[in-house]
Amino acid sequence: MESATASGASRPLLIRLRALPATTWAKLGLGGLCVVALVGFLAFPTYPIYDSEYYLLWGREILHLHTPSFAAYDAPTEHPLAVVYGTVLAIFGNAALRLIVLSAIASFVILAAGLYRLARVAFAPAVGAIAVLLLCTRFNLVFLAIRGYVDITFLAAVVWAAALEIERPRRGTPVFLLLGVAELIRPDAWLLAGLYWLWCFPHADWRQRIRWAAICAVGPVAWFGLDLLVTGDPLWSLHATNNLAVALNRTVPLSGVPTATGKYLVGLIKGPLVGGGVAGILLAAWFVPKRIWMSLVILVTGILMFAVIAAAGLSVIDRYLLLPAVILLAFCAFALMGWTMLEPGVVRRVWAAGALILALYGVVSYAKVLSLNYVQSELGFRDSGHTELAAILANPAVKRDLHCGPVSVPNHKLIPDTRWIIDAPASGVIARSDADNHPRLAARIRYGVAIYALNLALTRYALVEPTDNPLDNVPLAGFSFVHASAYYAAYARCPT
Repeated sequence: MESATASGASRPLLIRLRALPATTWAKLGLGGLCVVALVGFLAFPTYPIYDSEYYLLWGREILHLHTPSFAAYDAPTEHPLAVVYGTVLAIFGNAALRLIVLSAIASFVILAAGLYRLARVAFAPAVGAIAVLLLCTRFNLVFLAIRGYVDITFLAAVVWAAALEIERPRRGTPVFLLLGVAELIRPDAWLLAGLYWLWCFPHADWRQRIRWAAICAVGPVAWFGLDLLVTGDPLWSLHATNNLAVALNRTVPLSGVPTATGKYLVGLIKGPLVGGGVAGILLAAWFVPKRIWMSLVILVTGILMFAVIAAAGLSVIDRYLLLPAVILLAFCAFALMGWTMLEPGVVRRVWAAGALILALYGVVSYAKVLSLNYVQSELGFRDSGHTELAAILANPAVKRDLHCGPVSVPNHKLIPDTRWIIDAPASGVIARSDADNHPRLAARIRYGVAIYALNLALTRYALVEPTDNPLDNVPLAGFSFVHASAYYAAYARCPT
């Protein structure tokens, strides 16, 4: 009797839950994701990656009225919006390191909300929910956020622009403004903004056309202007990126683009989801062809820009395919849940069965490659890797020897973190890999403090690229051991 009563009492609750509108579930899901993101940020302290820390360094230089060190050894490509934001955050001192990570995590939540809206408006609420689930279980993408990568903000801006455009075609100004934000982060958005301007052109008056063209021009003008102001070369970013790509052997011939595209997409979101995304494109093209064009244009444009980057001799890395990867997640979600949009019948049942098989295959494949030890190690290292470096540089004996000369590190990887911790200019921290080819630098690092990577830090900060020289992590002649931790050892030599 009690069980029957309990069962009867649970039915109205279940009915009420099922009766809740999709918007309510979306708000609850977004709230839950915000809570998880905040708890994760507080429970697993992480620090920004190489590129993001340079934005803070440049910001601090600007606050000190110094010229940003864009030309520093192996410095990343500058991004105008990131430099401005880094300048704002640098006001907060050491807290800026955590704030820039928090910003990237917030951008990830905004990206998830945008992806849900894009998939919901283009297809159905169930498709949007699955798209977000797929996004949040791609640890490669999550790790970009917890490392403070600006790419997540770029993705969020473009995905929201697409969602708003799908919701109301030729929406105009709001979409242009979002693409304008993306333009200040990555040049990929220049092409998207230009294509969108052409799309809106026939239905706009000349006043709108000129205003929108001005928004589209903000990205290139800001980029070229900043490069010209700081370096004297309006194409500095292009030239520096090209030289770095050659030095790090990251170039790919145009003929290798198809192979690299497939390899990187699989690396970012895994093979089953790439296959599911392709299946989703085909299914959407058959069942809802009018709903796929905006997403398809972004997907193709992203891959086209990847090919342009390769043709220009720039670095070809997986992050340049993030936008196509995220759009593929939306199409994969359609492959998994698009059958809910059909009327009951054979086609719906067959599609649902195929989607179930794809989902099971994806879960099994994911379980085989998922390593919780790797996740825990990665989260832990992002915390201890920075804190131990700060601790060793703050050691009284090491700190005493900092006046003896510059700090040297194995290669470029530890430069921004070291510079930030000891508040040093570009000349105050030297990569021994750079000194190998420059006698003047080699002479400068004969004295000072030398930092060496140990254990896990060895593969993160010393032997990272195939071109890294193991001898750059061997103590220099004449240097004496000062202090060591789990990840670093400090040696020093002072003039007699």
